[in-house]
Amino acid sequence: MTDSLISQAYQQLSKGSTTLASLLLRFYLAPIFWMAGINKLNSFDDTVDWFGNSDWGLGLPFPWLLAFLATATELAGAILLTVGLFTRLISIPLIVTMLVAITSVHWENGWQAIADAHAPFANEQVMAAPEKLARARDILQEHGNYEWLTASGKFVILNNGIEFAATYLIMLLALIGLGAGKYHSLDYWLTQYWQRKKSVPLTYPA
Repeated sequence: MTDSLISQAYQQLSKGSTTLASLLLRFYLAPIFWMAGINKLNSFDDTVDWFGNSDWGLGLPFPWLLAFLATATELAGAILLTVGLFTRLISIPLIVTMLVAITSVHWENGWQAIADAHAPFANEQVMAAPEKLARARDILQEHGNYEWLTASGKFVILNNGIEFAATYLIMLLALIGLGAGKYHSLDYWLTQYWQRKKSVPLTYPA
């Protein structure tokens, strides 16, 4: 009897955890993709130039088309993730954008997004960051209002590695497996609607 109650409680907890995990993943990712898409949209010409230029950009073919697809995918993805509509489907092109970002933008910088020589996977440029940061701090303390400059947070060196993009990719993969979740997604309610519609017997006029 006790084992049965424990098993039932565990099953209920598992179901609830899956539903909550889906909601939190969606709500975590939605503003990230929205801001990324809005930034591309607000400076679309610069985004196209960056996609296409091989000297200081990505050097990708068809830069206007790819910039448009990336922008549209991120904006549409943010909206659909928020309401939980076509969650598994929209996760696929979002994963593609993350793979492109990882391979074309972040890969050569290693893992870390923020340079920290004490963290795992520190590459050569990360190991060189503390000396540069210390020198910058000395200059700012000598010639600037350092307390005001750091009032919003301490200075760091952006390494721009794959860390964030890889994390978002893993979260999107999890959403493909978990789905949008029950009760708080349009995917769930649309599924319920179509299932009820299929179960209603067809009636024909006499």
